[in-house]
Amino acid sequence: MALFRRTIDKLKQGLGKTREVFVSSLRSVLAGKTLDDDLIKEIEKRLIQSDVGVVATRKLIDGIKADYKAGELTKGEDVIEYLKRELKAMWPERDRSLNLSDSKPTVILMTGVNGVGKTTSISKLCKALTDDGKTVLLGACDTFRAGAVRQLEIWGERLGVEVVKGQQGGDPAAVAFDACAAAKARGVDVLIIDTAGRLQTQAGLMDQLSKIRRVIDKQIPGAPHETLLVLDATSGQNALRQAEEFNAAAGVTGIFLSKLDGTARGGIVVAIKEATDIPVKFIGVGETPADVEAFDPEGFVEAMFAE
Repeated sequence: MALFRRTIDKLKQGLGKTREVFVSSLRSVLAGKTLDDDLIKEIEKRLIQSDVGVVATRKLIDGIKADYKAGELTKGEDVIEYLKRELKAMWPERDRSLNLSDSKPTVILMTGVNGVGKTTSISKLCKALTDDGKTVLLGACDTFRAGAVRQLEIWGERLGVEVVKGQQGGDPAAVAFDACAAAKARGVDVLIIDTAGRLQTQAGLMDQLSKIRRVIDKQIPGAPHETLLVLDATSGQNALRQAEEFNAAAGVTGIFLSKLDGTARGGIVVAIKEATDIPVKFIGVGETPADVEAFDPEGFVEAMFAE
């Protein structure tokens, strides 16, 4: 079974709000219009409103202006195809797959602030891995937030996956130690470690995240093999600062963009690409554990602009 099999229909459904609010309105503005400076300004405004970001928007608009002056873009409708082509070209070829270790266990460290959907994202990864025949163990290292461990346990019970936990308010690094020891002893394929939903401005908590990484590496040399940062697509430009701060503290290897189905600003994927070199690896397109897609730039753009 292919891990994280991509389906254009699920992507189209998940990007429904973005397509309805951003793309459909853009099509209505461009339909039957001759391209001119005022129309280009309107395109720029709508790109910014969709959270494509200032840097990416400037590149796109500069290209539209150049082609307009060269007589290569004359009709409003032509801009849609131009945007699709240029957005696809923004992502270079690279490996966005989950980095699975050759030896057991693969360790995935999950990070992100409170409220971004981190626990739900963990359940999505867990289901995809178990559906692929892999054994999974969860480590509940969010010992600070009341109910966080129980929330993870509930998902574990639903998915048939055990959870290693400690005491409320205890040392998260100690739980990470125990989880690594249990994963090795049981010979599981993948260990997913949840961490506190810490604010990126709280230096002490970010230091704790660094400590967890050191403990994991000491127990399982070379681990964690993936450090995934969960970002809330509805949070817009705030997500960019979170990516920068967490990357400095945790060495983020990939982004899991959650709640993409709940925003009309799906362009945040483009802004993340322009602001950081961290690859978006997974996108959440619904509320159930099955609602996860491997991020594919071409498929994403096609789904966003689908009619």
